[in-house]
Amino acid sequence: MELAHILECLMLVCFGFSWPLNVIKAYKAGTAKGTSLAFIILIITGYVAGIAAKIINGQFNYVLAVYFLNLAIVFGNVLVYIRNKSLDNKKHAAAAKQKIFEIKTNNAIKASKEDNMNFKELNGLAKKNQVILLGGSLDKEIPVTELGQAFSFNFELYNRSAQALSIKEAKEYFIENVSTLKPEGIIVHLGDNDISAFQNDSNTFNKNYLDLISTIKTCSKKCRIALVSVNNPKANKLIASINAHIKAIAASEKCEFINLENVRLWTPKANLAASSFARNMGLSVRKPLSDVAEILYSYAYLELKGTPVVQNIAG
Repeated sequence: MELAHILECLMLVCFGFSWPLNVIKAYKAGTAKGTSLAFIILIITGYVAGIAAKIINGQFNYVLAVYFLNLAIVFGNVLVYIRNKSLDNKKHAAAAKQKIFEIKTNNAIKASKEDNMNFKELNGLAKKNQVILLGGSLDKEIPVTELGQAFSFNFELYNRSAQALSIKEAKEYFIENVSTLKPEGIIVHLGDNDISAFQNDSNTFNKNYLDLISTIKTCSKKCRIALVSVNNPKANKLIASINAHIKAIAASEKCEFINLENVRLWTPKANLAASSFARNMGLSVRKPLSDVAEILYSYAYLELKGTPVVQNIAG
């Protein structure tokens, strides 16, 4: 029995040896990134279970002492994690405050212009299975890379919008400029340049929109798709009808529908707090496309003056 205790003690020493080094490394790093609180709690639960088993069996010996020693060291990791999380929160809060200040004071974030660049060449350098913004003139001006960094997206966000892009052209445009990226998520904001076409033939508008979605799904079967409404600040009935069609298409194709009429109610700071909480809990989940859209179009309305130019409507 003594040999069994010695071997068990040796096992605990081997398991526990790395924890002091981990505490020192984490403390020096000064960040909770790369540390999973859920994993640490799992280890603690295991040690507590082992201690409880020893107590129930009345095995009060040096092995039990090693259990307590290892548990104390792992708790040290928890304390360092809490300290590092606090440091991370301060850093993220400072960054977010600066970005929001820049937006509100018109001290604009400089957009990474992709005008006159060959998207095919850019796609060769880009990561696959990321998130794409596909829209028209207003969307083209949104600095998605800078906003993604400011709000700590855990994925790449690429802007493949084009000046005056219409839904009629969107399918071929997607095939040529986006399909090779195999997106896992795409935010589609089209319709501003299709108002006259919709007025003349809404069925063709619907068909073109459905063809685009079908093409996206064929390219990437598990792609998340979000459809954004056409901006309608003056409550125009024709634009409202377009948005009703887009919403119906979103429902039929199991896509998210994002209503720009709610943009002034969105709060990017709250979104940042939520993503920071998830990150600090060791979670690595893709941000919902609706949250991404809130950030992008809140910026567009505050910084780009938020009123995209749509086609003049006859009559």
